[in-house]
Amino acid sequence: MHLLKESVEFPNLFSGDIEINRVAFKLFEIDIYWYGILIAVGVVLGFLYAMKRSKKVGLISDNVFDIAFISIILGFVGARVYYCFFYNLDPDNENKYNLITVFSKIHDGGLAIYGGIIFGVITALIACRVKKSPFLPLLDIAAPAILIGQSIGRWGNFINQECFGAPTAGNLPWGMTGTKIALDPVVIAAMGASVEKTNILVHPCFLYESLWCITGFLLIHFIANKIRSFDGEVFLYFVLWYGSGRAWIEALRTDSLYAGSIKISQVIAITSAVLALIMIVYFRISAKKDNKPLYVNTDISREGLEGYEIKLKLDKEKAEAKKAMKEAKKDSVQHTAAPSILGDDAEDGKTENNTSTSKE
Repeated sequence: MHLLKESVEFPNLFSGDIEINRVAFKLFEIDIYWYGILIAVGVVLGFLYAMKRSKKVGLISDNVFDIAFISIILGFVGARVYYCFFYNLDPDNENKYNLITVFSKIHDGGLAIYGGIIFGVITALIACRVKKSPFLPLLDIAAPAILIGQSIGRWGNFINQECFGAPTAGNLPWGMTGTKIALDPVVIAAMGASVEKTNILVHPCFLYESLWCITGFLLIHFIANKIRSFDGEVFLYFVLWYGSGRAWIEALRTDSLYAGSIKISQVIAITSAVLALIMIVYFRISAKKDNKPLYVNTDISREGLEGYEIKLKLDKEKAEAKKAMKEAKKDSVQHTAAPSILGDDAEDGKTENNTSTSKE
């Protein structure tokens, strides 16, 4: 490995290293990082998916746009606050965050998905109350959207050489190492006293979670959406799936947030997965017993969507009418101002004839 440049290696898969540059490009002398770009791409794709699916759960897309927009923004705030809060709780961590550095040092990294989900869900709940839009159906389209964003965003961790796991036994086919990974205290400790033992490989946890999220998205999109029996069920499947995966992935990671000796994210993952499973069973039984329809199958939803379609049609017709009026007005002005095809001489001749006639 070339220690003078940032790179990663998968020596058991292929020879050679992969050069890594965290900076994608500069914009007005400001470094734009791949990490931010990948997160943005994931968020946009998830957002578009939710917008596309809004009608499937009986929601008006304009409402989904407004609610999702503010929820995403405050979700990022929550992801940062959550990370900094639990980072400060760990006595082994130096350079604690304060009210200023929480956001002024965000370029150094530090976002926690659970903080983003918690803040985003709370924001969505409040926004739904304000806009008088149903909350649970919104969660059902938000769940797969989150999986899309997380599956793409995790590759930003690959670029940054972070969120990797503990050293492997050494023969794992996809075990990885890198210039930054080699400097991790856990990796250095695994090297032991032998200076020749430098090729310590670690678990690519970013890859595990990315693949787990992609698989979860496919299962939810093609299966969970079809067997949904109550509003909010798809979101619970998401919590169950993501929590189950995050629990074992977090067990491998070496950079977890701790509260004492407890890995915060692992505890939340296990607890949320168990609660989600219990709620799925309970509410499926209740839905079957009460025979309560999904929101998309209610008269309120149908009337709302029909009214929205009529509004869109009227707005389109108004826009086309205004455009036609502007074009007609423009043509009228041009026609009035246009010179005679006979030219000025014809006008002079007409004047002379009129004069002659008067004289006669």
